[in-house]
Amino acid sequence: MPIDVHAHVYPTDYLDLLEVRGITTTGSHRGLGADDTDADLAARFALMDEAGVDLQVLSAAPLFGYLTDRRQAVAATRMINDRYAELVRRHPGRFAAFATVPLPDIDDALAELSRALGELGMVGVTMGTTVAGVPLTDPAMAPFWRELDRRAALVFLHPTGDCAGSPQIDGPLRWLVGAPVEDTIAAAKLITEGHLVRYPRVRVINSHFGGALPMLLERWDNLSRLGGAEPEIMPSEAARRMWYDTVSHGSATALLAGVRAVGADRLLMGSDFPYQTGSVYTRGAVGFIRETLPDDDARKILDGSAAELLAPGTKLPATPSAETA
Repeated sequence: MPIDVHAHVYPTDYLDLLEVRGITTTGSHRGLGADDTDADLAARFALMDEAGVDLQVLSAAPLFGYLTDRRQAVAATRMINDRYAELVRRHPGRFAAFATVPLPDIDDALAELSRALGELGMVGVTMGTTVAGVPLTDPAMAPFWRELDRRAALVFLHPTGDCAGSPQIDGPLRWLVGAPVEDTIAAAKLITEGHLVRYPRVRVINSHFGGALPMLLERWDNLSRLGGAEPEIMPSEAARRMWYDTVSHGSATALLAGVRAVGADRLLMGSDFPYQTGSVYTRGAVGFIRETLPDDDARKILDGSAAELLAPGTKLPATPSAETA
């Protein structure tokens, strides 16, 4: 039962709403087959079937709805959460969904988190690697993290496209380089600032293997005392308290590095649909895992760990019995 934890749906009217509210990046998310029309959904399901993917977990990232006007931010996040909840209701066993919340306003975010995880039955929440330019570990975010910890919530982190604040990361480098840099910085701050110790019940999924994290853990361990204090836990141990999706455009090198760094049980299959479609989806998101790894490790990544994380918050496809398999 392969589960894809990194997939997107971008309804046209949601993009229109954000554009009217001043978001200038909606154009790059249009015309990709990621709308929620019957035609787009039918094509998506056909591709999932071809690849052997049973379930996609949807997120609106990087269009989080982090708007400066509070009322507009609440309206935008409620709109997309309602649409995602309706998609899950209409297609049980094919979709689950992460909620968006109107950060950086904490009270509004807590209210929508409660509604989304309760009334709407969403499986977790998606957040940017930063929130309106503020690091996830900023003290202002503490009340939100405390509630996530109380709920033992599942949190899917995704780059915002803000180029990690670097003027040198521009043009096409925004996603070629900027996205994995954002992933790396967010994971590093959660690890090195004690966030995973402070909020141990929050279950964090990092996008794209956590950027360069698999290549840097030994360096982080060796240099962990640079601040003069003994770390509460070593970075390599802290890294294994989180999960990572395998979006790597079919890179066996990245996959092997991820397994070596954190273990197959901490990796979750992700496609980044609609940015990997056609044969890239079939082979570059799913097939390369089976081709690269032993069967036991591949099974953990394709369905085992994701099923454990999502249950009981989502309706998973029934597993065939021995009599019917």
